[in-house]
Amino acid sequence: MPNIKSAIKRVKINEYKNEQNAAFKSAMRTAVKKFETAVAQNDENAKDLFKNAVKQLDKAVTKGIIHKNTANRQKARLAKKLSAIGA
Repeated sequence: MPNIKSAIKRVKINEYKNEQNAAFKSAMRTAVKKFETAVAQNDENAKDLFKNAVKQLDKAVTKGIIHKNTANRQKARLAKKLSAIGA
């Protein structure tokens, strides 16, 4: 455990940021999985879930949670699944 006041604060902030990033990443993954489940079941709300998943991926890029190319690759794969069901 650090002794210096600024180092103690940095540890606290790192723990907080780690929790926030993990929660955000989990929400992003959940949105993607909900879309993939809807596509597998041919739900009519797949298009709305696709928009939500893309929004979550874009937010993750903005916040620095995932890399830009990773998000673009995932969005392309999701769009391909959406077009496969003809929505």
